[in-house]
Amino acid sequence: MQTFESFGLHQDLLKAVSEAGFREPSPVQEHAIPLILAGNDIVAQAQTGTGKTAAFGLGAMNNIDPHSKNVEILVITPTRELATQVSDELYMLGRFRDIRTVTIYGGSSYSRQLSLIEKGVSVVVATPGRMLDLLKNDRLPNFAPKVVILDEADEMLDMGFLEDIEKIFTYLPKQRQTLLFSATMPEPIKKLASRILNDPKYVNITPKDNTTNEDIEQLYYVINEAERDSAMIRLLDATEPEKSIVFCRTKKEVDRLSTALIAVGYAAKGLHGDMEQNQRESVIKAFRSSQIDILVATDVAARGLNVADISHVFNFHMPFDPESYVHRIGRTGRAGKKGTAITLLTPMEYHSMQRIAKKVGTNLEHRLIPTLGDVKESRLAKIADMITNAKLNDNAAKLLNILEENMDLAQISLKLISLMMDQNTPSGPDKIGFDKKTLSNIITKIAEREKSKSNRKHGRNPRSGRSRDNSRRPNRSNKR
Repeated sequence: MQTFESFGLHQDLLKAVSEAGFREPSPVQEHAIPLILAGNDIVAQAQTGTGKTAAFGLGAMNNIDPHSKNVEILVITPTRELATQVSDELYMLGRFRDIRTVTIYGGSSYSRQLSLIEKGVSVVVATPGRMLDLLKNDRLPNFAPKVVILDEADEMLDMGFLEDIEKIFTYLPKQRQTLLFSATMPEPIKKLASRILNDPKYVNITPKDNTTNEDIEQLYYVINEAERDSAMIRLLDATEPEKSIVFCRTKKEVDRLSTALIAVGYAAKGLHGDMEQNQRESVIKAFRSSQIDILVATDVAARGLNVADISHVFNFHMPFDPESYVHRIGRTGRAGKKGTAITLLTPMEYHSMQRIAKKVGTNLEHRLIPTLGDVKESRLAKIADMITNAKLNDNAAKLLNILEENMDLAQISLKLISLMMDQNTPSGPDKIGFDKKTLSNIITKIAEREKSKSNRKHGRNPRSGRSRDNSRRPNRSNKR
C-alpha cells in the first residue's frame, strides 16, 4: 500500500500532511499525485469526498519554486466560497514550504487582490469571472503560471462559465501543465479537455452507489441570517446531543461561536488552523475524553479527526461544495451507530443545498426549528423520566424528614421540581426560521428575480424570450 512518503514529496509538504491528520492516500490521491509529479496533464474524475484538493495541491506544490516572485500555480473554481476553501487548504498544506496563496473573486477590492499578487505569491485561486476580467484588462503583467488547475469543472459547466474558461486559456502560456478535476464528465467537459490539455492521463475512481452513509439522518432548517446563533442554540437545546461537531467556515467564526455556546452553558471549545499544535492536541483530547461535548471547528482543522461516538454534526453554514459536505457528515454514523447531520441555511442558499444533495445522491429532509414551547414541553417529559428512574440515595429519607419540619410533601415536591426546571430552562425567541409554505413562496420569488436579471443581462425581452438584437449570444443561466 502506498504512503505519502512513497510519492517522494518534499519533507515540508509531508510535515503539513501529518499535521493535517492524513494517514494514507485516498484512491484519487494515490493515482493522481504520481502522474502530476511526473509532469503529466491529467483528467481526474472522482466522487465527492475523495480528497481532490490535496491530490492536485500536493502534486503541483511539490514541483514549483516557492521562492519565485511569479505566480506558479493557478486554480480556477466555480464559486468564491469554494475558492476561499481551496486557498485555505493549499495554504495549510504548503505553509512549511513558504508557499503563499491569494484568493481572487468578484465583489471585493481589485487593488487589494492585485497588491497581494505583486508582493509575491506562488498560488492564485480564482473564480472565472474575476480572473477573465483581470486578464482582459491587462491587470496581471507577466502572468504565466506553470500549472493550471480546473476544479469542479462540471460545476462550472452548470453555472455557465465554460465560455469564460475557454477565453481565460487564450491568455495563458501554451507551455504549461493542466489538471482538470470533475465529479462527472458530461460531453462539453470532455470537449473542453480535448482542447486545453496535452496528451492527458486519465484517473477515474469508480463511484460507490451512495456517497453518504445510510445510517446518517440528514436534515436542514431554513432561517434568516440574523437567526443563525439562536437557531444553533435552540437545536442544541432540543436535540441534546451526546457529542457533536459544529462546522464553521472561518477561524473567526469558530472563536465567536464557541464563546457564545460557552456563555449559555455548553461545554464547547474551538479548533482551527491558527492554534498551536499543543493547543489543538489538548482540545482533541478533551473532546475524545468527553470533557467537552461540542467541538466547533473549521473543515481543515477537523481533517483526520477520528472520534467514534459523535452523535450529531451541525453545519453552521452551508458547506461550499459536495466534497466538504460528505467529509463533514461522515464524522457521525460510524461503527454501525446511527447519526444525525443538521444543516442551517438561508433561502438564498437553498439552491446550493439542492445541487449538493443531487451531487452526493442523497435526500435532505426539511424540518422546522422547535419553538421555545416545544423545547420546554420536551424538557418536562425528560425531567419526569429522570425522576421516575432515579435511584434512591441513602440520605434521601433523612433530608426529607428535615424538609418536612417546615413544609408539607406537596410543597417539597414542587420546589425540587422547580429547582430542576430552573437549571434546564431554554431561552431565546419562541419561533425561529421559515415554515414550508413561506419558504416555498420565497424560493419562487428568488427564482423569478434571478430569471429576470439573467434576461436583462443578456438583452432578452422577458415576454418574448428574444434578444433585443440579432446576435446569438447564449444565456448562461440556461446552459447545461
